[in-house]
Amino acid sequence: MELCSSAPPTSFYLKSCVVSPPISSISLSNSLRPAKGFTSLRISRACRQFSHSPRKLSICARASAPPAANDTVKEPLPADLVVQETQEPNCRIRLSIEVPSIICEDCHKRVINEFMKKAKVPGFRPGKKVPESILVSYIGKDGVQKAIVEAILKRTLPHAMSSVDGRALKDSIRITTTFADMEKTYSSLNILRYELIVDVAPEVKWIPEDGYKNLKIVVELDSEIDAKTSAERELRRRYKSLSTMRIVTNRGLQVGDVAVLDISATTAEQDGSEVKNVPAAESKGFHFDTEDGDRVIPGFLDSIIGIQGGETKSFPLVFPESWKQEDLRGLPCQFTVECKELFYRELPEMNDAIADKLLPGCTSIEQVKESLLERCLELEQTAKDQATDNAILDQLREMIQVDIPQSLFEEQGRQLYGARLLQIQANMKLNEEQLATLSGPTAVREFLENQRENIENIIKQNIAVGDIFKRENLQFSTDELVKEVENSVAEFKKHKQEYDEESIQEQVQEVLEGAKVLEWLRENADIEYVTK
Repeated sequence: MELCSSAPPTSFYLKSCVVSPPISSISLSNSLRPAKGFTSLRISRACRQFSHSPRKLSICARASAPPAANDTVKEPLPADLVVQETQEPNCRIRLSIEVPSIICEDCHKRVINEFMKKAKVPGFRPGKKVPESILVSYIGKDGVQKAIVEAILKRTLPHAMSSVDGRALKDSIRITTTFADMEKTYSSLNILRYELIVDVAPEVKWIPEDGYKNLKIVVELDSEIDAKTSAERELRRRYKSLSTMRIVTNRGLQVGDVAVLDISATTAEQDGSEVKNVPAAESKGFHFDTEDGDRVIPGFLDSIIGIQGGETKSFPLVFPESWKQEDLRGLPCQFTVECKELFYRELPEMNDAIADKLLPGCTSIEQVKESLLERCLELEQTAKDQATDNAILDQLREMIQVDIPQSLFEEQGRQLYGARLLQIQANMKLNEEQLATLSGPTAVREFLENQRENIENIIKQNIAVGDIFKRENLQFSTDELVKEVENSVAEFKKHKQEYDEESIQEQVQEVLEGAKVLEWLRENADIEYVTK
């Protein structure tokens, strides 16, 4: 076991106690490894996460099952420690430990004996007993003392943690007393005093009690996920892709045509004193398919029907309050549209001869329609299930009261930030300097503060789901576990990535637990679906 000996910080970490520092940098190779074996679930080592769009299932196992505070075996002590426990905010406990002199003396003897076995002191044969004074002089008094203090810590820490066994969150233990202060106390008093803080599993309070058993959920479904409408739209898109574009020369724009437009927009102050451009509503060389008229501002298509190539039209329109861009909602604009080019589609006849071009493997238009509808029905059900899970999780979050341990907050935040950084790296191919800056502690700290509410909401959902799994004694089959572990291992091997099968099994188990909870909640909830 190694402790910082040359320049100890204000707090330090024993390897057997802590893996998770307060605000750390992000290591892409270690903090997040993709688990592509799961198409709808994302898993990570310490905490599976709910993201918001789309929602992915996870529960934080540390909040749903008693973890081990540390894995060190407790060696018998010749005397009892004096341990004082103080409750602090956010599920944190401070332990003040005093190690009596009899234990310190016993550790002193053990350290000296170890040095005697291993040290090669000039003038003494290997294994020969060396007087302690000569041994200490040879090794150095400072080095011996550091080794003794470290030995005392290693031996007494498991006993000091006894009062929080079963409650302490894994990897959250941190010794706050500096090593220099411990050395000073040991040197002057022949005893050792140190303090440590540890996060404990939060207590969950449901409001109302057991309210999750009778959920009433209203799920809003987007009209665009309707399978029949989606299948018809997809068929039309594929059909249009077989068309040949011809330039319109002797008529104006009609429904079904495609126009290349330059669009400008202005808006005036309420008193008319100043006219400003609206860049968010402008576009140059905009390819406008008139069959997508429902996707532009209401009234736009009607205002340009009949426009000819080279012609310009000007007209006023108001963005609806439901417009996706918030800054444009309700904004009155004067649009000026110049038609640069105008095309019409020359389409093949819709018959069985083009079925294979519309959907490879199909021999008739009817088969194409059936296949597309089947696919869209699957997508519709997936979207419906996802929206249902999202609505359930949002309601669970509002029903629990729980204090969030700082270590859990930071761990979840690092997981989210690591995932975001991986996505940025995949999209932008950051260089080493950019990646180092974004991976550093300053960037991580800013992300945690900016995303505090979102991170806390995710943790609440994780904890709620974990608590329900435990309360309702839910289970999953061993076959399910084995199958998903095999799939995940296969994905790691496929992408030639390192993996720990024990960790994967732990992750898969947590994901399956979460899936069982949502399945149980859907079966027991009163769910109403409305289309927005």
